[in-house]
Amino acid sequence: MPEAQPIGIFGGSGLYQLLGDAREMQVETPFGPPSDSLWLGEIHGRRVAFMPRHGREHTIPPHRINFRANLYAMHRAGVARILAPCAVGSLRPEIAPGDVVVPDQLVDRTWGRADTYWDGPRVQHLSAADPYCPELSAAAAAAAAGDGATVHDGETMVVIQGPRFSTRAESRWYSRQGWGIIGMTGYPEAVLARELGLCYSAIAMATDYDAGLEGSSGIAPVTHEQVLRVFADNLDRLRRILFDVVNLLPPRAGCGCAATSPLPELSPP
Repeated sequence: MPEAQPIGIFGGSGLYQLLGDAREMQVETPFGPPSDSLWLGEIHGRRVAFMPRHGREHTIPPHRINFRANLYAMHRAGVARILAPCAVGSLRPEIAPGDVVVPDQLVDRTWGRADTYWDGPRVQHLSAADPYCPELSAAAAAAAAGDGATVHDGETMVVIQGPRFSTRAESRWYSRQGWGIIGMTGYPEAVLARELGLCYSAIAMATDYDAGLEGSSGIAPVTHEQVLRVFADNLDRLRRILFDVVNLLPPRAGCGCAATSPLPELSPP
């Protein structure tokens, strides 16, 4: 049987620790320091690398995360597949707080983020038509459903700059586009993973209804405290889902993510 590929997990808001018995690994990258050390351990006998994307004390806001360093650190550690739990707001009434969403599309509404390894002089245009790994996402949806969660599979995540939340007008516009959820960290994480040939899947936990949700009169504007509280209430479920995804995955990826883009000659920007 082939050796199983290591799996990387980025911790979102409220998820700062995952592996109980883990070895700390500090990784230097050509793109500066990552958000934190990598924590190396095992889940169901599979090698896993964990990193809190906001830092272990949640000191890094979304627009200041060094996404290129984070993904490169995972790549240096030999990770082949990335699971990315995150807290999101709901843009549709049927996606309730506490529901799990596994998106299959994203819309980028950020600005100024370093979002490619192809900074020249070589030029490469990545196909981002399908930004998430179908094999990894299917395992995530199955694990969430198996835990009894209400799962929404195949939604679009719009990623905003942050750290502020949307105005009501912005939120109404996003909802009218038919997009399902809204977050702050899903881009450029997904496309950088693809540039490195890594499988990537988001596992989004809805923590609130966004401010301008159509047909949702009486909903108070979202607060950071609310996001952390709902996420904390669902941490045990999220951990179980992550552990179950790791257990469900075959030893080697059967998708085509690794062949999407030749790896650039990485050097300091």
